[in-house]
Amino acid sequence: MDIVTVVGARPQFIKAAVVSHALLAAGVQERIVHTGQHYDPGMSDIFFSQLGIPAPDTNLEVGSGTHATQTGTMMIRLEKYLLEQRPDWILVYGDTNSTLASALVGTKLNIPVAHVEAGLRSFNMRMPEEVNRIVTDRISDLLFCPTSTAVRHLENEGISQGVHLTGDVMLDATRFFAERAQCFEMVYPESPFYLATIHRAENTDDPDRLQSILKAFSLMDQTIILPLHPRTKSIIEAFHVPNNVTIVAPVSYLEMLSLITAADKVLTDSGGLQKEAIWLSTPCITLRDETEWVETTNGKWNQIVGAHTESILKAVQTDPEGACPVFGEIPGTTASNEITRLLTT
Repeated sequence: MDIVTVVGARPQFIKAAVVSHALLAAGVQERIVHTGQHYDPGMSDIFFSQLGIPAPDTNLEVGSGTHATQTGTMMIRLEKYLLEQRPDWILVYGDTNSTLASALVGTKLNIPVAHVEAGLRSFNMRMPEEVNRIVTDRISDLLFCPTSTAVRHLENEGISQGVHLTGDVMLDATRFFAERAQCFEMVYPESPFYLATIHRAENTDDPDRLQSILKAFSLMDQTIILPLHPRTKSIIEAFHVPNNVTIVAPVSYLEMLSLITAADKVLTDSGGLQKEAIWLSTPCITLRDETEWVETTNGKWNQIVGAHTESILKAVQTDPEGACPVFGEIPGTTASNEITRLLTT
């Protein structure tokens, strides 16, 4: 069997890494295509060696641009590659423009498409990711759902064929790489600290929301570690950066897992970080108005607060109730192994 995996951003490589290990163990030939959707200087040879996967077979080098420019360019370049390779399956992850472009090209070329993280819904059509999810789910042949909630979303949309509850590949990745992350010797603040990440346009490109978030940070009594990419850093530094906020350069995935584990709480607008925080037993405060990962909110382990200063501060002062939510796991197997089994049977 021959599979082409298409990814375009660092989180997708992390998800793909654990599935790639399972595919290799099953004797499946896999080629990885990097669309180049996100330029990330951290994605060097060291990055791939940390994940234990080979560098991509090819890089489409699409780069930044409007949604239409990115998606269209990917489709043109990916079509040429797939016509040459003619794989048995195209494997896509998540909800980026790379996901959508790959699913569209595969469907047009009559190459079966398998979607990992199918069925997620924020019910916010203003999010480009929501459009990508809905369209990709509609045209994929196999839909690998991380949770029973995701399965229900597809059922409500009339999609039942090819739908499978596999568990969450990010849980596989978190468990596998958290052990490696323990080997990192990182310098943490002497006092307890919070870990924060801000990257979504709804926060970074809205001055009122960003100002409200930074105001909340300034009123907290703990140091806040804030890893930022250069673009987001320049936006935030145009405002007054609170004295208790320490901006650092982007960190590797293993370093991020180490920071999550050491932090008292996580404040983020990232989808993946919400889950990783809960799995690593660190309370999370989500700086968005909704979440796809509703399971994380049980027991107030993940509080959805938007960008309201008062709501953020109240959430920081609220402790979770009971044990961490359990989700994303299928008894007796892993998501990576279940996905591999379904692709090869």
